[in-house]
Amino acid sequence: MAAEQPQPEGSKPLSGLLSGIAQATYYGHAGITEELLRGQLYPEAAPHEFRALLAKMSGVLKSVASADMDLNQLEAFLTAQTKKQGGITADQAAVIAKFWKNHRTKIRESLINQSRWDNTLKNMNWRVDLKSQSRHVDQINTPVAIVEMELGKNGQRQ
Repeated sequence: MAAEQPQPEGSKPLSGLLSGIAQATYYGHAGITEELLRGQLYPEAAPHEFRALLAKMSGVLKSVASADMDLNQLEAFLTAQTKKQGGITADQAAVIAKFWKNHRTKIRESLINQSRWDNTLKNMNWRVDLKSQSRHVDQINTPVAIVEMELGKNGQRQ
């Protein structure tokens, strides 16, 4: 146990809050509500205080996820956030960094899946034809492109 760093005070509720934000925002679990998170993680916090914390952490997580930050970018971003007026504390930054290390891949995959169209391109064939006969001489050797595209639902096999 001596080899592990002690967890900062309040890190478990904050880690749970970040997980709840990720569940609701990136993994599509509609049952995760502000009231549920407050009741489970910060029951002693006033509603307006919890709402401010939720908004701050949601914003930080959104910034980190949308930029798909690597660990160096994350460290620089979190350091800037700790120095900003009304930003985050160093303990919060440590919890966010640990959360991002553990959840980066899954959140990135979720964002990619959310940004895909319903239909996907399964197959494509193309060719260019030249007219060799025509009633009008000026239409001979006019190229015509023919493209065939096969679309399918995302995730379905052919």
